[in-house]
Amino acid sequence: MPNDDSESNALAHMLIDAGIATEEQLEQVYEEQERTGVPFTDSLYNFGIIQEHELLQMIADNLGTEFIDLKTVEPHPDVLELVPANIVRMYGILPVYEEDEVLHVVAVEPMNFRMIDELHYVIGKEVIVRVARPDDIMNAIEHFYPEGMNDSMTDLIAEMHDFEDDFDEEDDADLEELMNSTPIVRFVNVILYQAVKDLASDIHFEPFADEFKIRYRIDGALYEMTPPPKHLANPVISRVKVISGLDIAERRLPQDGRIELRVAGRKIDLRVSTLPTQYGESVVLRVLDKSVVSLDLDAIGLPDQMKEDLRTLIAKPNGIVLVTGPTGSGKTTTLYSCLKEINSIEDKILTAEDPVEYNIEGLMQVPINEAVGMTFAKALRSFLRQDPDRIMLGEIRDLETAQMAIQASLTGHLVLSTLHTNDAPGAITRLVDMGVEPFLITSSVEGILAQRLVRRICVNCKTSYDPTDVELEALGLDRDEVGDIQFAYGKGCKECNDTGYRGRKGIYELFILTPIIREMVNNKEPASVLTAKAHEEGMRSLREDGIRSIIDEISTVEEVLKYT
Repeated sequence: MPNDDSESNALAHMLIDAGIATEEQLEQVYEEQERTGVPFTDSLYNFGIIQEHELLQMIADNLGTEFIDLKTVEPHPDVLELVPANIVRMYGILPVYEEDEVLHVVAVEPMNFRMIDELHYVIGKEVIVRVARPDDIMNAIEHFYPEGMNDSMTDLIAEMHDFEDDFDEEDDADLEELMNSTPIVRFVNVILYQAVKDLASDIHFEPFADEFKIRYRIDGALYEMTPPPKHLANPVISRVKVISGLDIAERRLPQDGRIELRVAGRKIDLRVSTLPTQYGESVVLRVLDKSVVSLDLDAIGLPDQMKEDLRTLIAKPNGIVLVTGPTGSGKTTTLYSCLKEINSIEDKILTAEDPVEYNIEGLMQVPINEAVGMTFAKALRSFLRQDPDRIMLGEIRDLETAQMAIQASLTGHLVLSTLHTNDAPGAITRLVDMGVEPFLITSSVEGILAQRLVRRICVNCKTSYDPTDVELEALGLDRDEVGDIQFAYGKGCKECNDTGYRGRKGIYELFILTPIIREMVNNKEPASVLTAKAHEEGMRSLREDGIRSIIDEISTVEEVLKYT
């Protein structure tokens, strides 16, 4: 079976064994699932292979359990109180009744065996999973556990304060017992669930001399949550390391791992990085949620003319297109959106990434591993023997990679990559500093897109106002130019955690190497002269694109000045 989702595979084998579906029919189902993103079970219903009630009964029979019609069942309030709201939503489960100290629950994913194993630890009771209609389960969760009724982090932390702090940090048996205890497992799960719910991009676990901090990065800014007791830093961090497949005994060297999480049926990837510090291991989790990131050129906020120019550049048969900006400015999302745009059955596309962030159907994606000598340059050298049409390099870091990228573009390949520079014309200076000859740059580089991410004003508490003279001066605008146009800011509300911002958008500048610009690069003109000429030819700067976002009341003066 081509799909890597174990639950879909288990269902597929069940249908084949029962003689209900053939492998050919299921191939079509998988293809529709890949193409449209529709869940596997919905695709089965769409193709008329099986009805929902038949499939659910088959799953129940196969698991040796029973099907429950939730429309005829009313769980007792005492039973509902046995499982915290965050856990119910995270796992997509509903407690139905308790019998002989065993809790019976229905689950949106009754065949997710890893989740079922975890429930025993998380709930602290023996659990038996029953089968019910997924839609009925989600409706019941909304009814019995309304969104406002969250397990407060304060309650969880109060529960963790009850732990004795006399365990031996060096004793592996003590540590293992503690990190698998119900409060620690529940606490880590709630932290992960809350991060996904709040659309956080990173989670930071940071041990200090006398406290243990946990912070979320949301829309580019870090927010600290109520800190748990300091003596529980080691078990909490060890729990994170265990679920990400890392060695908990190794605390002296950095490690990298990955967690695959399912939150109420949604698949979330978490990239895990540990770093030994003076007071223990610092752990950072990067949240990769496909349902939040839209890999689509039309959705990333490019101005219309710039979007058409970029489409023209990536449609070329050869050359180099670069995306520049600091870490966390959305370069990878833009590159993936470009790849998705040009991904077709006629072209072979290879990518080298450190690491692979999103799996895209039809792309050959290669993870970089410098520890074993698999560098960007080495991957690119091998790529050229794989007959590609288009190549994406995660980053051009050194002269060797830059020279290989130029060679690939000169031999008829389109190369997409990123560079760390402050603006688009600055990428030319960066390549020259690396040691690339100007004539090689002008014969290969087609265009450079610079970008930043600015926070969007929360639509729920957006307030318009007349800009002050100080703000206009800072932006380089004239009162006559602006006229009676109003700016906006967010007052702060429950929706945006009183920040005034919710979500982010890109601001961009696109530097196209026209014949005049190429001539100037060959003459080794400085970046400031190149920038001035590009403006003459119609390039809109990051600041100008930011001002467009202010006038459209999408972002604030403060944000645009901060990032441009």
